[in-house]
Order: sequence, then structure tokens, then C-alpha cells
Amino acid sequence: MSESVNSPTLPSPSPRLGLAEKIGYGAGDFASCLYFGIFMNFLAFYYTDVFGISAAAVGTMIFITRTWDWINDPIMGAICDRTNTRMGKFRPWILWMIPPYMIIGILTFTSFDLSENGKIIYAFVTYTALTMVYTAINIPYGALMGVMSPKSSDRIELASFRFVGAYAGTSFVTGTLVYLVSLFGGGDQQLGYTLTVTLYAFLAGAMFYFTFAATKERVAPPAAQKSDLKKELKALLHNGPWCLMIVLSIVTIISTAIRMGSTMHYYKYVTGSETWGANMLFINSIASMLIVIFTKHIAKLFRGKKRAFVMINFIGAGYLSLFYLLPQVFWIHAIYWIVLAILMAPLMPLFWAMIADTADYGAVKLGQRSTGLLFSAGTFSQKIGWSIGPAIALWILAFSGFQANETQSPGTVHTLRLMVSFIPGAVAALAGVVALFYKIDGAMERELEQQINAQSAEASTSAAQT
Repeated sequence: MSESVNSPTLPSPSPRLGLAEKIGYGAGDFASCLYFGIFMNFLAFYYTDVFGISAAAVGTMIFITRTWDWINDPIMGAICDRTNTRMGKFRPWILWMIPPYMIIGILTFTSFDLSENGKIIYAFVTYTALTMVYTAINIPYGALMGVMSPKSSDRIELASFRFVGAYAGTSFVTGTLVYLVSLFGGGDQQLGYTLTVTLYAFLAGAMFYFTFAATKERVAPPAAQKSDLKKELKALLHNGPWCLMIVLSIVTIISTAIRMGSTMHYYKYVTGSETWGANMLFINSIASMLIVIFTKHIAKLFRGKKRAFVMINFIGAGYLSLFYLLPQVFWIHAIYWIVLAILMAPLMPLFWAMIADTADYGAVKLGQRSTGLLFSAGTFSQKIGWSIGPAIALWILAFSGFQANETQSPGTVHTLRLMVSFIPGAVAALAGVVALFYKIDGAMERELEQQINAQSAEASTSAAQT
């Protein structure tokens, strides 16, 4: 029996995932969030208050760049589904993209003495290039979870480890960035950002290599499936649970993006302490990292992923709105952010576990498993949210009369308070309503798992005979 270059070796269809492999998978999102933690929490602040671009221009740039970014996701997913190497379909892309991921990340946060138009052009080019490389490494990374194991329970665990890594990476960024910028820059924030991101880039490269080395691909497409992009796209549109998850993802991320994208501005201009903002983001990230470990148990507590997602959003909507009433007392804010993490952190692990279930639904009910394309579409939906949410926040800020590094008007202060409380709370409530219509319940999960095991066994037998 010989191994074909175009057919990766397929181990047992129902493997036992070891701790090292789970940690290795989680390391990939640590690497991703060394950049994404900046995108989510500091990017708008960096461009307005450090690089020196107007809020309106940054909002428009982010909207255009991230719109182009999510358009790329399905393309990258389709490319991954057609990649066949001894290393698998998805793992090679993680390896290949490490060098450009590091280099372009550093360039994005390197400042030059340019005119305002020159700054906008430079920011647009570098940030667009970085989002494209981020897509090329993050789409295969996300899809990898769908082929490491056919078991739904394993995927919840992998999603939990993934988001332990994600929140650990975000915690590292929120806990160190402000201090490293000050240390490395010596008062020059532009230099400080460049050197800090250089450190993050090398750490991200090492973590992505660990993910590549520690993981294996085990689940293959149905044996009879042929590569047909038109058929794959048609199958996606007929995959009702997946279509609903795309809508749900966009709404959920818009809520998060408006709140997180406004946090640093809120603390700098409302409480008067930029450091407070970094501390609260750090506290939230640490608490989130700890709570996602229990996502599997939270899903059981609510008797399924769907019920958990619905209830978390409804409870979170009310809690988010409470922020408007908080007095400016450090310990009260710290407690608020810890409880917020406990409430909201399980949402993203649940989302990706539910996306993996929709891949099984497509394979069983529609005869089409396009894991890369489907996961890329899950990512693109989040990027739609991350293009709309921050853009809305920055446009609202600009409309309120915001001026960087100046004392803000009472109207702008009021707007900032709304952007971290009632506005994201209302969008979270909408996400809860959307989640009510998701139809893959616990019984269907078990049915899909049994049939996927059978398909994987058939694929393994077929591969062994070639």
C-alpha cells in the first residue's frame, strides 16, 4: 500500500484527542489574537490618537477594508478545500503564511511622517494587506477544528481550548500593550507601537508553528463527493442552520464591536484614565479565558448549544445596559467587567461548535461537506460584523463632534456612554431573538454524529485501498 501525495493519511475516524493536541489547537487562536486583540480593542484608538487620522476617515477605511476582507473568506475556504497534500488540506496553509503574517503585521503598526492623505493611504494599504494574510492563515485554522474529530463533544472541547487561547492572547495584549508601548517608546508612542507589535509578531509565529506541529486532520469529505464549487455554494444556501448562523454571527459581532471599539475612548474621555480602559479590558479577557473552559458544561446546563446561546444573549442584553448607570469607581467597574465575561464569554465557543454541527448537517442531509468553505463563511460573517460595528461606532463618534486628544463636549460624552451600554445591549437582545430559530438540537446532534462516523469509516477504507 502506497501513500498518494494527494491523499493525506486518515487515522481512526473516532480518535481520542490528546491534551497536547487540544493545547496545540488553542495556541493558534492565541497567535491570531495577538493581532486581533489590537484590532478589537486598540486599532481605532491607535489610528485616531497615535497615528493621527480623523475618526470619520478611520471608520470609512475600516468599513472598506473589512468588507474586502470578508469577501476573501469564501475564496480562501474554497482554496483550502481543494488543497491536497501529505500534511492535509488546512495545516499547510498555517505553515506557509507564518512569515507574511509576521512581516505585514509589523509594517501595519510602523508610523512615518506623512501628510494626512499619505497616512490614510499607508494605513489603508498595510491594514488591507494584513487582513488578507490574516484570512489566509485564520480560515484554514478555523476549518481545522471541523476535521480533527467527527465527535460533536470533541468540537465543543476544541472550541473551548481555542477560546482559552483566544482570550489568553487578548489578555496578553490588553495587559501588556500600553505598558510595552511606554517602555519601548520612551514617550514616543509611534515607536512604542512598532516595537511592541514586533514582539507580538515573533510570538505569534512561534504559536502558529506549534499549532501546525501538534494537530492532525482526520475527517474527510464523503467518499462520493466531487469538487464542484457551484454545487458547494448551492449546498450552502440550502443549509438552513448554517444560513441562520451567518445572520446570528453578524448581529452578535456588531454588538461586541460597538462596545469594545468604544471602550478605550470611553475611559480616556469619560473617566479621564486611558490606563483604566486597558485594565478593564485585561480583567475582562482574563475572566473570559477562565470561563470558556466550562463552555461544554454551560451547554449541558442549558440543555444544548441553542438554548445556551439564546439565554446568554437575553441575560447579557440587560446586563450590558446597566453600564450606563455605573459610578466612576474603579472596583465597581472591575466587578462589572468580570461578571460581563462570565455571562458573555461562552458565546464564541458555542458559535464555532454550532458551525461545525452545520458542516455535519450539510454532509448528512445534503451530501456535501465543504468544511473550508463553510468555516470561511462563518469567519466572513464575523468580519461583516467587524466591518459594520466599528464603522458605526466611529461614525457615531464623529457625528457627536469627537476630536482626538481634546476635552469632549457633554453630547460626545453622553454618546460614548450609550455606545458601551444601551446600544450594544439592544443588539444583543436582537441576537437572542435570531437564535430562537436555529433548529439543530441535542437529538439532531447525536444523529449527525453517528452518520458522520459511518462516513469517516467509509472514507478511511477508500483511502487505504488506493
